[in-house]
Amino acid sequence: MRIVSTNFIPDRSRPGLTTTAIGAIDLQGAGGNWATVGRRSRGGRRVRRQREKRKGKSVGLRIGTLNVGTMTGKGRELADMMERKKVDILCVQETRWKGSKARSIGAGFKLFYYGVDSKRNGVGVVLKEEFVRNVLEVKRVSDRVMSLKLEIEGVMLNVVSGYAPQVGCELEEKERFWSELDEVMESIPTGERVVIGADFNGHVGEGNTGDEEVMGKFGVKERNFEGQMVVDFAKRMDMAVVNTYFQKREEHRVTYKSGGRRTQVDYILCRRGNLKEISDCKVVVGESVARQHRMVVCRMTLMVCKTKRSKIEIEKKTKWWKLKKEECCEEFRQKLRQALGGQVVLPDDWETTAEVIRETGRKVLGVSSGRRKEDKETWWWNEEVQDSIQRKRLAKKKWDMDRTEENRQEHKELQRRVKREVSKAKQKAYDELYTRLDTREGEKDLYRLARQRDRDGKDVQQVRVIKDRDGRVLTSEESVQRRWKEYFEELMNEENEREKRVEGVNSVEQKVDKIRKDEVRKALKRMKSGKAVGPDDIPVEVWKCLGEAAVEFLASLFNRVLESERMPEEWRRSVLVPIFKNKGDVQSCSNYRGIKSMSHTMKLWERVVEARLRKVVEICEQQYGFMPRKSTTDAIFALRILMEKYRDGQRELHCVFVDLEKAYDRVPREELWYCMRKSGVAGKYVRVVQDMYERSRTVVRCAVGQTEEFNVEVGLHQGSALSPFLFAIVMDQLSEEVRQESPWTMMFADNIVICSESREQVEENLERWRFALERRGMKVSRSKTEYMCVNEREGSGTVRLQGEEVKKVEEFKYLGSTVQSNGECGKEVKKRVQAGWNGWRKVSGVLCDQKISARIKGKVYRTVVRPAMLYGLETVSLRKRQESELEVAELKMLRFSLGVTRLDRIRNEYIRGTAHVGRLGDKVREARLRWFGHVQRRDSEYIGRRMLDMELPGRRQRGRPKRRYMDGINEDMKLVGASVEDAEDRDRWREMIRCGDP
Repeated sequence: MRIVSTNFIPDRSRPGLTTTAIGAIDLQGAGGNWATVGRRSRGGRRVRRQREKRKGKSVGLRIGTLNVGTMTGKGRELADMMERKKVDILCVQETRWKGSKARSIGAGFKLFYYGVDSKRNGVGVVLKEEFVRNVLEVKRVSDRVMSLKLEIEGVMLNVVSGYAPQVGCELEEKERFWSELDEVMESIPTGERVVIGADFNGHVGEGNTGDEEVMGKFGVKERNFEGQMVVDFAKRMDMAVVNTYFQKREEHRVTYKSGGRRTQVDYILCRRGNLKEISDCKVVVGESVARQHRMVVCRMTLMVCKTKRSKIEIEKKTKWWKLKKEECCEEFRQKLRQALGGQVVLPDDWETTAEVIRETGRKVLGVSSGRRKEDKETWWWNEEVQDSIQRKRLAKKKWDMDRTEENRQEHKELQRRVKREVSKAKQKAYDELYTRLDTREGEKDLYRLARQRDRDGKDVQQVRVIKDRDGRVLTSEESVQRRWKEYFEELMNEENEREKRVEGVNSVEQKVDKIRKDEVRKALKRMKSGKAVGPDDIPVEVWKCLGEAAVEFLASLFNRVLESERMPEEWRRSVLVPIFKNKGDVQSCSNYRGIKSMSHTMKLWERVVEARLRKVVEICEQQYGFMPRKSTTDAIFALRILMEKYRDGQRELHCVFVDLEKAYDRVPREELWYCMRKSGVAGKYVRVVQDMYERSRTVVRCAVGQTEEFNVEVGLHQGSALSPFLFAIVMDQLSEEVRQESPWTMMFADNIVICSESREQVEENLERWRFALERRGMKVSRSKTEYMCVNEREGSGTVRLQGEEVKKVEEFKYLGSTVQSNGECGKEVKKRVQAGWNGWRKVSGVLCDQKISARIKGKVYRTVVRPAMLYGLETVSLRKRQESELEVAELKMLRFSLGVTRLDRIRNEYIRGTAHVGRLGDKVREARLRWFGHVQRRDSEYIGRRMLDMELPGRRQRGRPKRRYMDGINEDMKLVGASVEDAEDRDRWREMIRCGDP
């Protein structure tokens, strides 16, 4: 007999069978859920299981939902409960935590949460450690709805946490919640799994007459208006209310108990088509994490394709950082000398020396596991705390069974005791940590802790799945590795169309001097310690540790390379690491920038060659990128003053900001050699640089391992010490016939700005630039190149590039500083405030820690947050209102950090004095005067001096004049009692303008 019904439960007395109130049946649910039960059909089920086993494998999940009431003080207890009940994923509601972060709550569990008010609402999702790395995307819609997307063995699973408004809330608020939930569901592709865990604050009721397709009949009590909204949503989105399909005792169906009320308001929903993957769902009783609500847990089985996951080999690293300690450094030198047979001088052969150094380093310094050291957030979770929570849990269970006043009071007393003991345990465990952080020796640990907490707070730490060129999601490790290799191999071996050069340039053949020891010392001094080691596993710290012996060896090695024009083969290998650009789709390879990790010894060799090339090659004055005595501030200042002059003269200024597509990766090698020869570089150095790029190979290191090795035949090395100067040489030669003097043409690496007094002229100049660059293999980006008209009077039209209209903008972010078409700086002030908050959030894990002293917090603020707010402000003259806007933001950050609100009625002077932070307005004035003094001390041909002395025909607009840069400077000098002549004496000028912190 075949009976159609949706009310089925597993029969515990006969595992694997399905029964209803009328006995064992052959059942087909309305959601396409077939289950054949009964003794006669057991063989058929066994056959099907064997068939499914051959086709794929299953992954079991326990997914739950719980309204916790508040997460404050319950993180570790919640993690402990999930660990005991073997819950993998838990949706939590009413967290009452403000902010949007992810944080560890102990035992390997991580909470992703969102809230806008610390007193109400808030939702989150807790994941077991093994699933944290599977997170692909987190969507925080509101403080009532959020979702996570995970990839589990190739299956996409969307987990949605919801918290519906209570019965007494306004209808408008309820409708807003359901529309948000609808939007989340509509954004999820049909083929992906969805599980919703929510406190819907409604009763769907017992029975399912008329609603058999979306729910079973095992609800609780009668349906109310809010419960009808749940059922309507399920019908609308083709979902099923999982709780109601399993016949349980009422105690295992009731999710909310308060006073005499016993109801069912917490539900788990899934797609009807996936209902067959749910094998059980019940309420977990006897837990005391939440006072009124109880956790609902369902068992879900995902059928996934059999994929043989390769075991990712974690690279074990030598603990080279120990060389910072003098005793370790001395021991390393002694052991290396012993390994060399007592010799002080290193062998001439690179391969032999490198192998001896690596082997000695492993023996003396040791080898790490290769895994990142995790920050332990629950050191305080000792046995005493665990015993107290166990007693509280048993008291809660006792009260649930016998609800007498005595049992209730016992439970409440144990709750208070647990809170005290948890607070005491935390205080004791962290006292030692914070005492050390408050010392000078512990300051480095402080910044490391800040970075660790910022990293833990990010939603997606590893991207294990990506999309192919057609937008399909790749999940297997082999396909992901192939895609990374395919993308970067194509990027680094594909040239743009260009004209072949007919003419050639003969190399300048001249004798070159040998590499001297002092050149090696200077290059070694410029190398920073603590950087990621290259494929040869020999960091620069080794050479710094070995001192003069290393200098002699390197000088001899570099001379042999210079003479033979062949460097060691080991230096040709590199590891390419994709770095997300923090914009666009995180699963798209095009939104990543590849940075190469190269041999540190090769970088030393590059620095020696670069120093010699800079003495020979003279780069044009229009290039400000990576040039001595030039910076972004020079170019920003020149452009701002130029705009100001044209605004005051009531004349139009037309600017085009040119962007080059993948500039470093698309430089043709033949053009590079040609430009070097034309710049007068000796043939010996040209061939040495050619050798650096010959037979270069790389692998991509991604979250699922390393790809196969491939050759790199186009472009410059990203992450190379020599590449910026080589790129400057190429741009210098390609723009020789089209560039104008500064400020009409300014370049910072591949960022180019072209200015002119007429639209027609700037359009003509843009076309000349395009032709000069694209005929030699560089390409102007049509989508990122933008046009701005300063002081536009009438509709001046737009600029076209090969018939295509260039985007016209009112503001542009030039070298990190926002310039506006009206010459004002209001937008830049807002961007500086935003940059300050971004920096503050990165270190908020330290700044908002109440156990860290105000002095340390002030230092972190001064070194991390304040520089972000001050960037570029030395080139503008702010109004009082704009300075006030900056200071208001600063004080908000300081008050947040010190745990003080305006209700505490504490004066700003006390806040600044406690944190040792001066007024931001004073710091802006100091930066502006310091920059003005720098400009005044430069020669008359310097771009800053020329811009300040520039005179244009025309007169200022009638009415109140616009504020100019020199107006602010004159006010600043009057305030500090300085004059323009005082700027000539640098030390005296610095003393006069200095504004220290209290």
